Amino acid sequence: MGIITALIVGLIVGALGRLVVPGRQNMPIWLHMLIGVGAALLGTVIARAAGIATQTSGVDWAELLVQVVVAAIAVAIVAGVGSRRSVTHR
Repeated sequence: MGIITALIVGLIVGALGRLVVPGRQNMPIWLHMLIGVGAALLGTVIARAAGIATQTSGVDWAELLVQVVVAAIAVAIVAGVGSRRSVTHR
């Protein structure tokens, strides 16, 4: 059940990260899920290092905020790299 939960949380975090970044990102949904899972893991590590409580009953809003910020940064980086790669010079 842990892997399925991580994928669902990753999809949600990736989608929220995509919504935070302005403009259009032409990325497939699997890439958003991958970014979201990575951002969720890295966001939890950063939240714990910063002293934010991550083991509470219910939703950890501060941890989720850190995860979404990490996802937004990752989406912006990946979308920026992808848009540079698709530009053709004439």
